[in-house]
Formats: sequence, structure tokens, C-alpha cells
Amino acid sequence: MRVLQLGPYPPPHGGVQSNLVAIRRFLLKRQIPCAVINITRHRKTAAEQVYYPNNAAQLFQLLLTLRYDIIHLHIGGMLTRRLLGLGLVCCSMPHSKAVLTFHSGGYPSTPEAKSATTNSLAGFSLRRFDGLIGVNPEIIAFFRKLGVQAERARLIYPHAFMDDEPRVDLPTPLAGFFANHRPMLISVGLLEPEYDLPLQIEILGRVRENFPSAGLVMIGSGSLEGDLRKQIQAQPWAEHILLPGDVAHQATLRAISDSDVMLRTTFYDGDAVSIREALHLGTPVIATDNAMRPPGVTLIPSHNLSALQQAVEHTLGSPRAPRQPTTTDETNLQAILDFYQELLAK
Repeated sequence: MRVLQLGPYPPPHGGVQSNLVAIRRFLLKRQIPCAVINITRHRKTAAEQVYYPNNAAQLFQLLLTLRYDIIHLHIGGMLTRRLLGLGLVCCSMPHSKAVLTFHSGGYPSTPEAKSATTNSLAGFSLRRFDGLIGVNPEIIAFFRKLGVQAERARLIYPHAFMDDEPRVDLPTPLAGFFANHRPMLISVGLLEPEYDLPLQIEILGRVRENFPSAGLVMIGSGSLEGDLRKQIQAQPWAEHILLPGDVAHQATLRAISDSDVMLRTTFYDGDAVSIREALHLGTPVIATDNAMRPPGVTLIPSHNLSALQQAVEHTLGSPRAPRQPTTTDETNLQAILDFYQELLAK
């Protein structure tokens, strides 16, 4: 078996990227070749079997020349015509099976999803795939609504905890910032409008009234970075907020583990991988209620500063459960490999 994945390759280190990288590592450990084609504007120097085409023509040329039995497309966000068209191209490649993971957990609640029918472009495109993976039950129901046969769809959550995940030290400047602040609040995600990040900046001022050494780390990058930095600089507590940009996944896990609370304040969100990681590491999570959060998360209403303050202060004032040794859980990755093998056996 040879696998080719198409999707966003880090940086930045979002949930889709983490899933794609975890699948690749899982396959390579089992001596299964796995190449990647990055389909975002973000660029790094090309690495072994990781490709960065500059345009659609180069991407199509790679699809024609690379060897693979499974072509696995990862899509987050909206089902745009461009991405649906790419999906149709993947499905037309000869001598291979096409798989799609749709990562956008909140998409089924959007007007676009609610208005989609079996006769829509989305319905036509999704039914062309040999296999479809949804990261929550709502996406699976959306597939079924568009006429996807039940046996061709799988519910596979995107989080995984691999047995070779190294524990690393916090890099600069995180190490110094953590040393000088406690309790520590952390958020991990893209700096984009769908995440209510200004609320996190505002809440730190209130938290510091009762916890004067508190700090906030906001890991990630995105289009709002400049605006957020301006907002932070306008606050009296600016020096106690750190925007380190993109941080390698292993270091991000260490930062989550060393924090006292994770914040996930959003306007639009799905089943965030970072929330699953925090719960696995024993870090309490406070998140906007989107009806898709896993058990163990403290839920708050959307854009509610008072509710967020109450939740943070209650969490910080409560005894913290003893941390349990982290365990390996590659169940979801094995489910993907099993799905590949099932498709190839047909």
C-alpha cells in the first residue's frame, strides 16, 4: 500500500494539520509509504515526500506522476467550489481509491449545509469518493443527507496520542513566560475571526484582580495577529499576554500540560483536537458551548465575559485532580488504516 495525503501541512499547527501529520507518522512507522501534497498558501522548504506545488497545474502534475493506492484529501472550513473541484480530480485518478476526511465539525449547522441537497455540487462531489470520514456524528448525518451510502462513511475522531510522542522542554520565550506567571491560561488555535480571542484578552485583566501573577499564552497564527497585538498593547496587563506564533506540536503539548486552564472561546467551531489533547493531559478546559464538546469540558455561553470569568475563577479555585500518567491511544489512526485496507480489498 502507498498513500498520498492532500491537505494543510504545518505550519501552522491546527487540528487538520495535526491529524494529517499523525496519520503519516503512524503509516511510516509501519513501513507504509505516505507522501503529502500541501494545498495551502503556507510554504516550507520541500522535505522528503512532502510537496509544495505553486499552482493547480503543478498539483495536477504531482497527482499524475506520484505512485499511490490511496489518495486521502483533508478539508476543513467550508466546502468551496475550489475544494469540491479538487475532490472530483482526486476521485478521477486511475488505479487508486479516493478518501475524504471532512474536519469542519460546525459546518452541518451552517446555512450552506442546511440548503445542500443530493442534487447540489457538494452532494455530487461527495458521492464520488470511495470512502468518507466524518469527525463527528453531525458530519456523518450530513453525508447521509446528501445521499452517501452508509457503508462508505466512517465516524473517526481526529485526535490521537502516539507512543513515540517525545516530551520536550518549553522553548524560548515560552519557558521564561511560564516561569514568571502562575496560574497560566492557554489557548491553542488559529488567530481568525471565528475564534472569540478578544474575550480572552479581556478576561485576563479580571482574572489578575484575584490572581495577580496570572498570565495568558495564545498559541497560533492567523489573519488577526496584527489586530490582536494592538489590542493587547492597549491593555495595562499587556506584558502578561504572550503571542508566540506557531509552536511545534510537541512543545504545544508541553505548554498545554504545564498550564492551569485551557480556553476555547469561539463563534464557530467543531470538535477541537486541542480540547481532546488538553483533557488527555489533565488540563481543565473551558469552552464555548457548541453542542459538540466532549465530556469533561466546562461549557459557557458564546461571548459572555461574566460567564467566562466565573468559570475561570471557579476552576482555578477548585482542587485539581492528580495528573494521571498519559497513555497511548492510536485507536483512531488504526481505524483509518483499517478503512484503507477495506477499500483496497474491494
